[in-house]
Amino acid sequence: MASSQRDVDIADVFVLLADSLRGGYDVVDTMDILVQSGTRFTSATDAGILLADSDGVLHIVASSNERTSDVEEAQLGFDQGPCLDAFASGEPIEVADLSEEVERWPRFVALAQSRGFHAVHASPLRLRGQTFGAMGLFSTRRGPFSDQDAALALALAQVATISLVQHQTIKNHEMVNDQLQQALESRVLIEQAKGFLAQKHGVPIDAAFSLLRTYARSTSARLHDIAEGVVHHGVSL
Repeated sequence: MASSQRDVDIADVFVLLADSLRGGYDVVDTMDILVQSGTRFTSATDAGILLADSDGVLHIVASSNERTSDVEEAQLGFDQGPCLDAFASGEPIEVADLSEEVERWPRFVALAQSRGFHAVHASPLRLRGQTFGAMGLFSTRRGPFSDQDAALALALAQVATISLVQHQTIKNHEMVNDQLQQALESRVLIEQAKGFLAQKHGVPIDAAFSLLRTYARSTSARLHDIAEGVVHHGVSL
């Protein structure tokens, strides 16, 4: 992608995000835009976002595909990994070669490598001294992320954080908890819709998710609403 066109496309994404914040805010749709942007505009092949509840427990709210979900779930299940460390420290974590971090995250590294990942950049979702989650960029190639990639990852993480707290006092977790609960419920429904579409069309889960995303974007509808239509109301895609 040419640099000038890339800059225009990135600007368009931030305009889209700004527009989404003016209307009815939807956590899942906003986070999905962010993970898609993470893979489109950086060297990352996959991306995912974790958000914390008021007890500091992290949950998956967005992932670019199924293998990213596997890796994010592994971090939560094993209680180790770059996104957890970025969340705990409030600082970005970058690993150019996961094989060098076997002692630090033995179970996570084994799982991530089995899914084809060899490098990661994790950015905390942090604002005014408070951390709300983390975004992970994963690469199938060994090597450091560029300064440009790191800067964009930080910008996307900041947008994600601002979107969460725009209508609330930063010290008040109530709205974040409500948003997180809605996001988790939407995620369950979206997973059901993905499975239904995969079976109906005889395609992989990732292809079913792409179909769901494309339809939602083309109709300016929420992923949650399209998934609900597919699962409960016989909407045909």
